[in-house]
Amino acid sequence: MKSKLVLFLIACTMMSITTMAQSVKIGYADVDYILSQMPETKQVEAELRTLNTQLQNQLQTKYQEYQQKLQAYQQQASTMADAIRQEKETELAQLEQRITKLQQDAQSNIQQKQGDLMQPLYEKIGDSIEKVAKANGFTYVINGQIGGIDVVLYADEQYDISDLVLTDMGITPTPPSE
Repeated sequence: MKSKLVLFLIACTMMSITTMAQSVKIGYADVDYILSQMPETKQVEAELRTLNTQLQNQLQTKYQEYQQKLQAYQQQASTMADAIRQEKETELAQLEQRITKLQQDAQSNIQQKQGDLMQPLYEKIGDSIEKVAKANGFTYVINGQIGGIDVVLYADEQYDISDLVLTDMGITPTPPSE
């Protein structure tokens, strides 16, 4: 009697799993590809390049100042009084620290700006993916790649909704350049 009950429960579980599996539709989208097709991405890249150039110019100016002071110090170090030499060495060390901090701050600023500029694009893509998924009956949509690394090891191309998402956003998909 117990074995019949166990077999009945196993059979019900298997039928339930089979029924659930049949109603699940999984699609995938390549967010990197979608981003590469969006005109807004080019604007973001241009803005980031401009910011990077500005920060690099600031760094270059500080570095040139450091180089000039270092060169002047090296030329005059042997004739300086000990107190003045110590003062110049401290000034150079502080300038070097400011340059290092400026480099770190520049990198942080670029990353922050990139995040701020990309967030609306990711939200736009997410909204469009949700709209396309609902319209096409997908239960789940996963990202095909993250940072150029395949997440989905195999997928039938008929479940790639990337071009549908682009079309939904009013963008005509073009083949990716390889």
